[in-house]
Amino acid sequence: MTDTANRTAPADASQEIRPFRIEIPQADLDDLAERLARTRWANELPPDTSGPQTGPVPQGWEYGVPVAYVQELVDHWRHHYDWRAWEARLNQYPQFTTEIDGQRIHFLHVRSPEPDAIPLILTHGWPNTFLEYVDLVGPLTDPRGHGGDPADAFHVVVPDLPGFGFSGLTDEPGWDAQRTARAWAELMRRLGYDRYGAHGNDAGAIVAPLQGRADPDHVIGVHVTQIFSFPSGDPAELEGLSADDLGYLQFLQGFVAHAVHDKLQAAQPQTVAHALADSPAGQIAWSGQLFGNALSDDQIVTNVAIYWLTNTAASAARFYYENAHATPPTGPTTVPIGLASFAFDFRPIRRFAERDHANIVSWSEFDRGSHWAAHDAPDLLIADLRQFFRRFR
Repeated sequence: MTDTANRTAPADASQEIRPFRIEIPQADLDDLAERLARTRWANELPPDTSGPQTGPVPQGWEYGVPVAYVQELVDHWRHHYDWRAWEARLNQYPQFTTEIDGQRIHFLHVRSPEPDAIPLILTHGWPNTFLEYVDLVGPLTDPRGHGGDPADAFHVVVPDLPGFGFSGLTDEPGWDAQRTARAWAELMRRLGYDRYGAHGNDAGAIVAPLQGRADPDHVIGVHVTQIFSFPSGDPAELEGLSADDLGYLQFLQGFVAHAVHDKLQAAQPQTVAHALADSPAGQIAWSGQLFGNALSDDQIVTNVAIYWLTNTAASAARFYYENAHATPPTGPTTVPIGLASFAFDFRPIRRFAERDHANIVSWSEFDRGSHWAAHDAPDLLIADLRQFFRRFR
C-alpha cells in the first residue's frame, strides 16, 4: 500500500509544517502554584448516600462535582504532581504545528516502522486533549514491539481540536465539527496520506463521521466510540424497542439531563469562561464532571493544566456553541463505520444509528470501560481498532 499517491502538498510557506515542543515559562507555573495555594472552596450540602446509585450520576454527585473531589486533585496538583516531568514525557513524541484555514493546528505524528501501515487520525473529546491517545501510540504504530501482529500497524496522527490546548485560541466564529473535519482532511493531505482511517471519541466521534463526508475519496473507514443518533421525537420510532434498548435510552436521558457542560457551553460559553480563566480549581471541577475517576490523578491534572496554561477553556467551550448553531448535513453517511461501545458509557441504539449511517460494518459492545476507554480500557479499544481496519488493508 502506498500512502503518498498524489497527495504531496506544494511548497507553500502558508502550508509549512513546523516542529513543536511544549515549553511552559516558569513564571506561568509560579502563578499557577500561587493560585492553587489560595483556592477558596465552595460550600455544599452533605451528600446523600442513603440509597443505591441509579442512572449515570454517582452517589454524592447529585448537585454536581463534590468539593472533596476538587480538594483531592488540588492537593495532588500542589504536592505530588510534576508538570516538568509530564512536559518532558510528552516532548518525547514528535509534535508539529501548521496553519489550516487561518487556525493554528497542533498535532502529534508518529510513523510506524512497518511500511504497509495504515495512516490513522485520532480525534479527542472534551475536556480532553491530544493526551487522550498518547498511551496508544506505541501499540498502534509498533504492534510487533508490543506483542501484536505487525500487519496491524498504523501511522498515527493525533491533533488538538481547534481552540483546544496547544492548537491555541480560535479567533473567529465558525469552528464547528464540520469545519474541523475539513481541516483534518487538509492535514492528512498535507502529510501526504492518500488513504487513511479516522477514529474519534466524544467530540471526536462527531468529527470522525463528518470526515468521511468531507473526504470520501480518501477516508477508508471511520471508527468511533459513540454514535450520536437520538430519537427524533416521533413516538413510532420507539415501537418495538427491546428492553435493553429502552434501558439504554433511559440511561441516555439521565446523562443528558445532567450534562451541564453541554447545555451551558452550547448556550453561553463565554459566561463560564471567565471563571475558568481565573481559577485552576474551577477548571478541575468543570473538567471533572466528565472525567470522574476514569483517569488517573496525573492524567486529569495534565489535561486540566494544558487548558489552564494555554488559556483555552473559552475557545474549547465555543466548539459546543458552534455545533449547536451549525446547519447539520442531511442524509445518512455512507463511509464504512465501526462502533466500539463501552460498559459505563451510554449505548447507542442500533435502529437510530442505522437511520443516520448507511454503512455500519462493525458493532462491538464491551463489558468494561467508560466514556474514556483510551484511558481505562485501552486494550479493548486497540483490539477493536485493529479488527475494524483489517478489512481495508
